[in-house]
Amino acid sequence: MRIPKLLLASLLCTLSPAARAETPPKPSGALSLPVEQYTLESGMTVLLSEDHRLPVVAVEVRYLVGSAHERKGRSGFAHLFEHLMFQGSKNFDDEYFKPFEPIGGNVNGTTTQDRTNFYERVPSNYLELALWMESDRMFNLLPSLTQDRLDNQRDVVKNERRQRYENPPYGLAWLYLTEALYPESHPYGHTVIGSHADLSAASLDDVKGFFREYYVPSNAVLTVVGDFQPAQAKALVKQYFGGSEGSPGKRAPAPKASMPKLEQIVHVVKTDDVKLPRIYLAWHTPAIFAPGDAELDLLSSILTNGKTSRLYKPLVYEKKVAKDVEAFQASMQASSFYVVQATAAPGKSVKELEAALLDALAKALATPPSADEMKRAVNGYKKDFFQRVEGAVSRASTLSTYYHATGKGDYLKTDLGRYTSATPESVHKTATSWLDLAKYARIDIVPGAKAGGAQK
Repeated sequence: MRIPKLLLASLLCTLSPAARAETPPKPSGALSLPVEQYTLESGMTVLLSEDHRLPVVAVEVRYLVGSAHERKGRSGFAHLFEHLMFQGSKNFDDEYFKPFEPIGGNVNGTTTQDRTNFYERVPSNYLELALWMESDRMFNLLPSLTQDRLDNQRDVVKNERRQRYENPPYGLAWLYLTEALYPESHPYGHTVIGSHADLSAASLDDVKGFFREYYVPSNAVLTVVGDFQPAQAKALVKQYFGGSEGSPGKRAPAPKASMPKLEQIVHVVKTDDVKLPRIYLAWHTPAIFAPGDAELDLLSSILTNGKTSRLYKPLVYEKKVAKDVEAFQASMQASSFYVVQATAAPGKSVKELEAALLDALAKALATPPSADEMKRAVNGYKKDFFQRVEGAVSRASTLSTYYHATGKGDYLKTDLGRYTSATPESVHKTATSWLDLAKYARIDIVPGAKAGGAQK
């Protein structure tokens, strides 16, 4: 595999003033985007979305592997590879970020239960650099993966677990919610970050085997968004991802995961080094893009967005029993969960918060949203939606999510239609169908000594 000349040039050049522009163009309001979808001989799915309004291009490689694909005793592997893939590969055996820093590139990666993605946003004349770098770590990571690098990044991930979960106030609530909502055998039954024990036990052979199984072209989606010429982009994509190095293989099967059922209230109380109690209520809900998923997003706005919302007004403004309140749908591939959380106001006990929260929630779910509530919720979602597809990186992620969940990268109209076609009745029916006030998981975080870190 040849090294692009742009790779060497990028180490010496700086971004031109024109290419530094960060302000996106104003939304056009258009309801469609150009999306071309095809499959390479290597098995990789490619999505192209051409947009010449800014001289930038975003590249995302999404591997269809997340923590849900991990086997028992091997938690945290997908997230660990998110780190390892920035440590160098055969033809660029150095920190992955280095070639992108002189050109003002934006580079990162994320891991969820369902997928791992890596992205670069670069000036459009550096498209080949981004494709080559992604290609090299896909095909040539293992020759540079040493025991020292594994040990180093294993320690980094453990430290991240401490910083994100174990040390921050309320940080372990998400581990407790996972334990309360899912049995240990469920693909979602452990956190993305993994446990200290599993990370410590991972051998070099273990992680290399995991990479060979999941980080292959047939288990990946390449999305390119922005200022590119389609013919040139296709030629580069074929050059770096469609050759014999990308063995077709098979797409890794999605984990078999039915939605668990809560037959009663599961109540867990944990102490933490916090000043104010907080209550989390959670329910199992429909998967991303499934019927009801959009309605629950709109319900979240109706419940907690704004001072007149159905939970904020009684809890924070009127009774002053809560310092804050939030509701959201955590959408995932197999099934989702819905969370309502509230933090007690200073001087208020967890019992006072509980009584007020459950009373306000019961009243909020008793009647359909008003026309005004629906209008504000839908308009708020539309604003976020169009902002998401305006940015090159966020559009790339959105399109690859569409493909991952539906098999179609061009899903924009259908997605937006889920929200614009929702009615007060459909939101109310969805809310009362899924948010059963007699069956839910509840986590109380109360002041006290910080509990030991959960191992899931």
